[in-house]
Amino acid sequence: MTPLTHSEIYGNWATLLVPVNEDNSINYTLLAEEMDILIAMRVNGIYSNGTAGEFYNQTETEFRQINALLADKCHAAQMPFQVGCSHMSPQLSLERLRFALTLHPSAIQVILPDWFPPTMQECIRYLEVMAELAAPVGLVLYNPPHAKKRLDPAGFAEILQAGIPLAGCKVPGGDAAWYTAMKAAAPALSIFVPGHHLATGISLGAHGAYSNVACLHPLAAQQWYDTMLTDMPTALELEQRIRLFMSRYIVPYISEQGFSNQAVDKLLATIGGWANISTRLRWPYQSINPQEITQLRVICREILPEFCMDIKD
Repeated sequence: MTPLTHSEIYGNWATLLVPVNEDNSINYTLLAEEMDILIAMRVNGIYSNGTAGEFYNQTETEFRQINALLADKCHAAQMPFQVGCSHMSPQLSLERLRFALTLHPSAIQVILPDWFPPTMQECIRYLEVMAELAAPVGLVLYNPPHAKKRLDPAGFAEILQAGIPLAGCKVPGGDAAWYTAMKAAAPALSIFVPGHHLATGISLGAHGAYSNVACLHPLAAQQWYDTMLTDMPTALELEQRIRLFMSRYIVPYISEQGFSNQAVDKLLATIGGWANISTRLRWPYQSINPQEITQLRVICREILPEFCMDIKD
């Protein structure tokens, strides 16, 4: 597949969630079915091995099997896809990158080294090697709130001024002043922000989301993104309801009960009912009890009927 430029990385990208069996193994049959569903929904793209894909908890054999399967299906369907080559170890990230390039992805996602916070000089040294090996495939830097090294707009500017050709980034976003600073610091960078803030982000200059909202329902998230391009007031109204649902009924699982972000992503997918994905995470991380789903589906129907097309009574 032809590598995407920064201007071609946009819209609603759906994350690949990894179904886990009771014995802690990966269910590749359900994973393949999930890929087929995402392709049929014609999202803007699919990406593997983000936090929701539990990249930190895979063997290298599993990493290769997951991404080879994704590549085969996406090439056959002409679906853009990104391979997440992230790992806490820079050495393993590099090895994952070498393999990912054999799959001819649209772009590559990486994180910064994450055991001890790297200096900016160390970030640049790391990204220089990764970008040189990846070329002509572009790098997308995934810099979440829990990263050991958090980058502000000046940090992204320093990386780009060092000659590292980042194609994009996945970041928490910010207020209007943050967007102004980010556009000035990195005008040739695809900026992806949290899915539940996407309409606001697009209105301020973001380009898309590697989307938690797509976890709830990828097709509904795609339709919402398409609405942003033609009817922003309607899209912003839906964003307010999405944010209400997330803040009141989903975020407390993290802020009050101590569950991980990836546990919540699988919860959302199970609420949406669009694929056969349970709430189960791989050991040792704690999964949300699936008995929570029934009441959450009732609430979701009330607040976000657009996202409930696959919920069965």
